[in-house]
Amino acid sequence: MSHIHLDPYLPSKTLEQVDDWTQDFNLTIVLSKDRKSKLGDYRRLRGDGHLITINHSLEPYLFFFVLTHELAHLYTFSTYGPRVGAHGKEWKQTFRSMLLETLDKYPEELQEPIRSFARLPKANFMASPELVRHFQYNTLGPNEAYMEDLGFDTRFEYRGEEFLTLSKLKKNYLCQHIATGRKYRFNCLARVKLRK
Repeated sequence: MSHIHLDPYLPSKTLEQVDDWTQDFNLTIVLSKDRKSKLGDYRRLRGDGHLITINHSLEPYLFFFVLTHELAHLYTFSTYGPRVGAHGKEWKQTFRSMLLETLDKYPEELQEPIRSFARLPKANFMASPELVRHFQYNTLGPNEAYMEDLGFDTRFEYRGEEFLTLSKLKKNYLCQHIATGRKYRFNCLARVKLRK
């Protein structure tokens, strides 16, 4: 079964790979509206059906990366059964193998970060700053920045709340919620809105 509807969302010459991976499965892939909590999702349906949803607005290489992540769930479930951990060792091994199999589908500057990520795949690609920078730097909106780009004592907005940067920790930033005075840690690649 071809997933030709995905062709405009995928990097060139990757649809054939997706079709090869999915030909033996009763799989539906649905384009989803943007979700802040996740980029993609895999679910087993009743009977022998499977469903993958992917945020429709992802940059093509990120779309392919996320689809590979979700297909690794499908393969893991089909190979090892439903009792394995969602992001356990079986999934990591499957995802690693699929990433390395398709390494040449990515631009040269992205191949080393993906190879590095594949050594010990995480559930969320946000664990790899190199991948985040490549996939998301070009998608910052007006008045948006990453935490690591802010100076200290800078006010910013995150999910409608106002914060102040205080200090840098090992990998995160310590910030103070303006309204309550409570302190929170922010990932260095958290996307925030600059205050005017």
